[in-house]
Amino acid sequence: MKIKIAVINSSSFGKFFPEQLERLSTLGEVGFFDFPANLRGKELAKKLAGYSIIIASVTPPYDKEFFEYKDGTLLIARHGIGYNNIDIRAATEKGVIVTNVPGFVERESVAENAIALLLDVIRNITLSSIRVKEGKWKERAKFIGHEVKNKTVGIIGFGNIGTRVGEILKNGFSAKIIAYDPYFHSDEIRKRGAEPVSLEELLKVSDIISLHAALTPENYHLLSEEKFSLMKKGVIIVNAARGELIDTNALMEALDKGMIGGVGLDVVEREPINENHPLLKFDNVVITPHISAYTYECLKSMGDKVVSDIEKVLNGIPPDNIINPEALKMC
Repeated sequence: MKIKIAVINSSSFGKFFPEQLERLSTLGEVGFFDFPANLRGKELAKKLAGYSIIIASVTPPYDKEFFEYKDGTLLIARHGIGYNNIDIRAATEKGVIVTNVPGFVERESVAENAIALLLDVIRNITLSSIRVKEGKWKERAKFIGHEVKNKTVGIIGFGNIGTRVGEILKNGFSAKIIAYDPYFHSDEIRKRGAEPVSLEELLKVSDIISLHAALTPENYHLLSEEKFSLMKKGVIIVNAARGELIDTNALMEALDKGMIGGVGLDVVEREPINENHPLLKFDNVVITPHISAYTYECLKSMGDKVVSDIEKVLNGIPPDNIINPEALKMC
C-alpha cells in the first residue's frame, strides 16, 4: 500500500515548482486539503485518517486531542518557520517527528518584505497611489512622510530575520538599531550589530518598531494596551512575525487616539481576515496577506526542504531541523 501524504492549507506548495510534487508522487499518494483555520482535535484527525505524513501550514492547530485520535503519523513537516500551531509535547508522546524550515531560508524574503512595509507606511505609498487612481493627484500634499535616516529602530527578536532587517536599515538607511531579545546575551546582540536594551526602553525610545519574535505562550499579546502607552507618539510599527504578538483591540484603540503614526502588517490575529475587519478602516494601516515568504527563491527552498524531510523519513534517515528529536526514540 502506498503511503499517503496530506498537504494542508497551503496556497503555494507544488504550484510553482511542480518538480517537488513529482518527487512526492514517486513516494506515495498526495492529497490537498483546505480546512477551516479553527478545525482541530478529533474532527481534524478523522479527516486526515490514513495520512502518515502531513505538510502543515500556519493553520489549522494540531493540538493534543488531534494526536490522541489521529492514526499512525510519521511526520509533520512545517512548510515554514513557525510551529506554534503544533502541540510538540503531544506529537513527541505519539512518536510523531515535527520539522520546520530553518530561519535562514526565509531570512532575505521576510526581511525585505518588512522593509517594504516600513517604507510603504512611512512614505504613504499605498494610500497616495489609491488617491492617484481616484483622480486626486492634487491631494499629494497630504502625503508628507518621514525619512528612515537617523531614526531609532527597535527590533524585537534579533535572530535570523531580525538581524537582517537591522543590517539593511543600519547600512542602507543610516538608522540607529536597538534590539530586545531575551534569548541572546547582550554581547551577542552587539556582535549582531545592535545595541541591547530592555523591552520597556525599546518601546519608549524607538521611532520605528519591527517585530521578528517567535510566538510563545509568554509573549502572546506582547504589545498590549500597557505597552502602547509607553511608545513615542507617532511611532511606526511593523509586524512580519505573528499576528498574536499584538493585541489587536489595544492597537486599534491606540490608532483611534492618534498615538501611532502608521502600521505595516503581514500577519494579523486570527488570520485570514475579510474585507470587513475593523483594522482596515485606518488609512495609516497597510496589511498584506502573509506574503513575506512569497518569493520564488524562498518558496523553492522551502518546498525542497519539506520534500527532503519526507524522503529521508521514508528511507529511515533523520531529517534536518527536527523540532522534537526525542520523537526519534519513539519511532
